[in-house]
Amino acid sequence: MPSAPELLITETDEWIVSHRANSSLPGYLIIASKRFANDLSELPEDTLRELGPLLALTQTVLRRKLNARRVYIGRYGHAPGQSFHFHIIPIYPWVEELFWLDERYRVLQQFTEGTAEETTDGAELTLFVWREFCERLQPPPIKGPTVPEVVELLKKSMSSRPSPINI
Repeated sequence: MPSAPELLITETDEWIVSHRANSSLPGYLIIASKRFANDLSELPEDTLRELGPLLALTQTVLRRKLNARRVYIGRYGHAPGQSFHFHIIPIYPWVEELFWLDERYRVLQQFTEGTAEETTDGAELTLFVWREFCERLQPPPIKGPTVPEVVELLKKSMSSRPSPINI
């Protein structure tokens, strides 16, 4: 899954970490396998061994350096020709606030059963991020560092591959 060189953050022997090219949300990362595969079970052990620590490091850096309230890690795509990759989606307090202020997303409440508490989950916030920060021609305003600033910060924080404990 090639990425623009200016969005590359770090790489290991088996994985590439880059900022998602079409996302205006600072810190929305893609971790892609250097080996072509459509499923984790198709990857060799050494590739899989690198993955856990890399996911943990990425989550830790987004929380500690960018103050992400939550970090969602998922694999969503299944388009032919795309190699195995993960989406790393930071949810900042201001992103969640924008979600609650946007009345269009209240329609999602009709699909829940149980209490009427104003809570949301990862699926709803992921949908919000995709629609508002990746697909909209005019995304919402960003609070905090820009995508290029975040890329530089993450390059510095992740380049030496420190343990997540030492971040």
